[in-house]
Amino acid sequence: MKKVFIIALCSLFFVPTFAQEVDKEAKKAEKKEAVKSHLKQHFKPYGFIRNYFTFDSRECIAGTGDLYFYMPKDEAWNKTTDPALREDLNDVSSFRFLSLTTRVGLNIVGYKWRNTEFSGKIEADFYAGISATTPSGVKQTHAVTGTAQFRLRQAYVSLGWDSLRMNDKDFARVDLTIGQAWHPMAADLCDAISLNSGAPFGPFNRSPQVRMDARLGKWFTLTAAGLWQMQYNSIGPDGQSAEYIAYAKTPEAYLGLSFHDKGWIVRAGADVLSIRPRHLGEALDANGNVILGTDGKPLQITVKDRITTASPFLYLQYKKGEFSIKAKTIFAESGEHMNMNGGYGVKAINPDGSYAYTPTRTSSSWISLVYGGKVGKQEDKHPQKLQGILFAGYVENLGTKDPLAVDASGAIVGYYYPRVKNMNRMWRLVPTLLYTVGKFQLGLEYDITSVHYGDGKIDPANGLSKNGLHWVTNHRVELMTKYNF
Repeated sequence: MKKVFIIALCSLFFVPTFAQEVDKEAKKAEKKEAVKSHLKQHFKPYGFIRNYFTFDSRECIAGTGDLYFYMPKDEAWNKTTDPALREDLNDVSSFRFLSLTTRVGLNIVGYKWRNTEFSGKIEADFYAGISATTPSGVKQTHAVTGTAQFRLRQAYVSLGWDSLRMNDKDFARVDLTIGQAWHPMAADLCDAISLNSGAPFGPFNRSPQVRMDARLGKWFTLTAAGLWQMQYNSIGPDGQSAEYIAYAKTPEAYLGLSFHDKGWIVRAGADVLSIRPRHLGEALDANGNVILGTDGKPLQITVKDRITTASPFLYLQYKKGEFSIKAKTIFAESGEHMNMNGGYGVKAINPDGSYAYTPTRTSSSWISLVYGGKVGKQEDKHPQKLQGILFAGYVENLGTKDPLAVDASGAIVGYYYPRVKNMNRMWRLVPTLLYTVGKFQLGLEYDITSVHYGDGKIDPANGLSKNGLHWVTNHRVELMTKYNF
């Protein structure tokens, strides 16, 4: 009886304590599951591990460890009168294997306050840090030295408003994007496994922006954006820099309209950019001579240089089943800030010391076709797909809008072009095979790019090099491995 009494007395103290502990553990587990559910519902991580194995038949103009391919370099014949020793120094093949552009990203979705939806994106990859100079300072042809560092690709927040009544039948949705994202001119990329995604035949640019996308009913979307420059910049007297738009104090502007219905997308728009290539210049007297300061050097004054350019484009896309076709054409004035071929030059020196400018004009077009579907025995965890891709692009340099200014000796006063001024036209053809097994992809492409070069002597009348015309061709073979997660 005494033992029973002791057991009963202990149970009065320990059973409630034990119950409380069990309840605490249950609450902890419930809270943990709630946190996991919240993270899973609102945070969507993604990315991939990507490797490129690349062979080029000759020296090329390229970036990002030579993976971002623009065009083959012009001929560079050595100086000799001996035919046995004469050779093109750029006719040299090369190979590289790099894991650059491996990427991680995070989509943030599912937040709402009253009628406003909130979402965001942060995306980065391994890119910066490599150089074309060895630690000892020796300059190399290929920028593959060093260790790649982390860089920002995209970072923006989006606010959305849905079901906005337009009339008795139609509703609108408005999305406002603030931050670094794809340029509206570059958002429609071609189907390609190469890092350049069809550039410089089409725009390639991510920039800080404030963009509005208004879906008006079932078929139309109106897009308007104000953009700034960061990574992809305009060219000028000091090279490519965001200084020119900073002193202009004028955001780049975009306006476009899209139609979408039953697999079709048709998009038209235009980009307007106004920059100040110089904010300081030299004072001139009434005869156009440079005025000297008290130190005996040209007197520096502030000038109001400005160039404004407009670049319209048209985009077409159609998808049905395993087939898709995309095409884009752009008439670009300048356009170097979108990774296209282009620039501008000085057309006149004004009496106040400022310059007037004229842009280059370039016609760029591309088309890409994709066909392919499931192959072999399919399993839920490891679906297989084999796709054939064909890309074709063409660029025509139309020269400057107005003649270029020349000095007393006949030399061009200023002509700013980021790559090669003597390129007249260029074409590219890229057949590709892409095999997908679950989250793993294996791609093989053959890129043939040919450039029509002049001898390098620029005609001030139109900014073109039309003498000594010749074609230069590069053959690039690229193998890609990619694991998506």
